[in-house]
Amino acid sequence: MQYTIPFLAILLLCAAIGFAGCTGTTSTPAQPATAGAPAASQAGAAPATNNLVVSPTSVVPDNNQVSVIVQEKVYDATIPVVFDGGKGQYLVKSARVVLYTSDGRVITEKLGINKGDTVTLPGTKQTDRVVAYVSESNGQEYKVTDVLSEYRTR
Repeated sequence: MQYTIPFLAILLLCAAIGFAGCTGTTSTPAQPATAGAPAASQAGAAPATNNLVVSPTSVVPDNNQVSVIVQEKVYDATIPVVFDGGKGQYLVKSARVVLYTSDGRVITEKLGINKGDTVTLPGTKQTDRVVAYVSESNGQEYKVTDVLSEYRTR
C-alpha cells in the first residue's frame, strides 16, 4: 500500500507530460521544391539567407536513375558539372544546373543530356552550392544533385 501512492503519482506525471505533447520533437516544415525555377541568370539578386543549405535530393525510381557530377572547383573558381548518364538517360528530356554563390547570386545554366556533356559555372573563391535537376519525358522533374562546392586552397 505504501508503494501505491508514489507509483500513481509517477504514472499521473507521465500521463500529464504525454498529453501535453512534451514528448515529441518539433520540426520545421520543408520548403517545397519549385519546378518552375528561373531559366535565366539572376545577377544582382538579393542574397537569400538559406541558399547555401543543402537539402535532400528527389527519390528517383531505380530505372530512371541518372547521375550529374559536380567536379572539384578549379583555381579560377569555376565549377565543372558533368552529365554522367545512367539507367534512365533515355527518359531525360532536359537538364539544368542552378548555382547559388556565396555572394548571393543565383545562376541557372542548361546542361546537355548526353553522357559527358559539361557546363562550367562561374563560382566564387568561397563555398558555393550546386543543384542539378533533370526533367523526364513523363513530365516529372527530379533534383538529382545538391552539393556544396568549396574553393580549394592547394
